[in-house]
Amino acid sequence: MLRNSRPPIAWRYCGGQIKMWRGQADVTREELAAEANYDVETVKSMEQGRRRPTQRLLMVADQMCGAKGMLIAAEEYLLPERDLTRVPEYLAAEAEAVAVHSFELVLIPGLLQTEEYARALMEAHMPLNPGDEIEVGVEHRLQRQERLNEETVLFNFVIYEAALRTMVGGSAVMKGQLRRLLQAGERRNVFVQIVPAGQGYFPGMYGGFTLLESPECEHFAYVECHEVTSLDSEAQRVSAMTKRFAMLRMQALSEEESRRFIGTLMEEL
Repeated sequence: MLRNSRPPIAWRYCGGQIKMWRGQADVTREELAAEANYDVETVKSMEQGRRRPTQRLLMVADQMCGAKGMLIAAEEYLLPERDLTRVPEYLAAEAEAVAVHSFELVLIPGLLQTEEYARALMEAHMPLNPGDEIEVGVEHRLQRQERLNEETVLFNFVIYEAALRTMVGGSAVMKGQLRRLLQAGERRNVFVQIVPAGQGYFPGMYGGFTLLESPECEHFAYVECHEVTSLDSEAQRVSAMTKRFAMLRMQALSEEESRRFIGTLMEEL
């Protein structure tokens, strides 16, 4: 994803402000570069937003251009975001989506988790969650699952075999969880497919993701890993994830084969 990303908008905006202030003060790029002890190409890159404007350049430009602290004030907005979570935005988008396409690598998708499975996950979370937060989290996850009852919303779940064999909560919890997958797949609007582990490389090896379609036909891609989340609407990246999901569905077992596969695993527990 990073190789296709544009520089952060804060870099580009700040760089544009430096250039604007410099122009108003009749300060050339060469003069600013010399005063800040940078080469001209470095200053150009910062003004164009291709590099993060440094504190030194901001201070020198602010003084030379008479910005009275307005350029220096931009510094804190150029640092990486402290709060990287996009969970609230994702949950809002999921709540109104007309189609949800989800791939999971090692865990059962949240929309299909049983109460016992969800609680076991939250109790094992590190750092540890307070007990009251666990109960609130479990209740919220179960409330999200009510959307499965809306037959006008399409749900496609592709799950890697490892998620079915990861013994979250023990064998009894997992047996109930596998039963829930079979029950969910009986709904007209819910499709569950399993990617078997024995087929070698597949396009989901780098992690799970979810694709959403809004009532206005907007498309989003959501990725979550180690509490760092991304909700993306950039067309090229969403298209790439959509192609990846389509390939995963092709490589997965059919719905009926997946049901038999899940049934076999239940008998092993």
